[in-house]
Amino acid sequence: MKHIKTQLVLALFAAVVLTGYSQDTDDGGSVIQNLTPSKLVGPGQWDLKLFNNLYTQTRSTFESEDGIRQNFFTSTLEAFVGVSPSRRINVGIITEYRANGRDFIVDPANPTVLERRSTSGLTSIAPSIKFVPFKNVGNFSILSSISIPLVSDEVDQDTGVFLDQNGFTWQNRFFYDYTFPGKEWQIFAEVNSEYNFGDNADSFANNSLRLTPGLFLSYFPSSKFTILALAQHSELLDLGNNFSQNFTALGGGVKYQLTKELNIEALYTNFVGGRDTGLGETFNIGLRAVL
Repeated sequence: MKHIKTQLVLALFAAVVLTGYSQDTDDGGSVIQNLTPSKLVGPGQWDLKLFNNLYTQTRSTFESEDGIRQNFFTSTLEAFVGVSPSRRINVGIITEYRANGRDFIVDPANPTVLERRSTSGLTSIAPSIKFVPFKNVGNFSILSSISIPLVSDEVDQDTGVFLDQNGFTWQNRFFYDYTFPGKEWQIFAEVNSEYNFGDNADSFANNSLRLTPGLFLSYFPSSKFTILALAQHSELLDLGNNFSQNFTALGGGVKYQLTKELNIEALYTNFVGGRDTGLGETFNIGLRAVL
């Protein structure tokens, strides 16, 4: 069960990393072209995101888990508002709703007989601040959040299905982007650090540090439409919990500016390798509005 829970959180964590890639400023072009995650909204502006991620797997590097279908859905809602005239500080909140399910072998003598069980609920809320640390480097920013768990039991007692970890998490995400001359190509880089607090006995992920760098390359056939490719690698470092893990994911997607304020994106990733992890895939769709 420890292995199952860890791979699920890492897979779902990928959704949180992907949530950040989108939209607007004042120098022409569209929101998706100008307001990347590295950029902040202005004073009084609202930046709202709804991002839905479905991770599914039947394979893993744990041989005993191969062939068992596991699905994990995460819906993340972010709301930030600009509070600085210089566009250097945004404050907000991030909430997560999860709905997970998996197959269980009900008869060891007949492993082809499976039973589907599921659980769901609002699992965490995270007060957050996003800021530009260097005045003259507006395309570099940091998002810092403290995730407060809303679940007491990581595994639903009735179904035996893992929902979410029950420890506090301090997350810092470092964003940087660069737009090439002509504005047809753009590169976006992110490094995420996530420290999990608490006693090892309370949560499998407590007393650990996760580092996840990611790279996104976007091509703009027009200012309202982009095609992107992405690569991520994640390392869960053992700080005393006697467990470590890594995975690498590759993928791509598209994004379209529906109106001046609203855009939509669709992304796909595949977990191509790793140690002590699931080897699944994610299907993602998101909406973002800048008001």
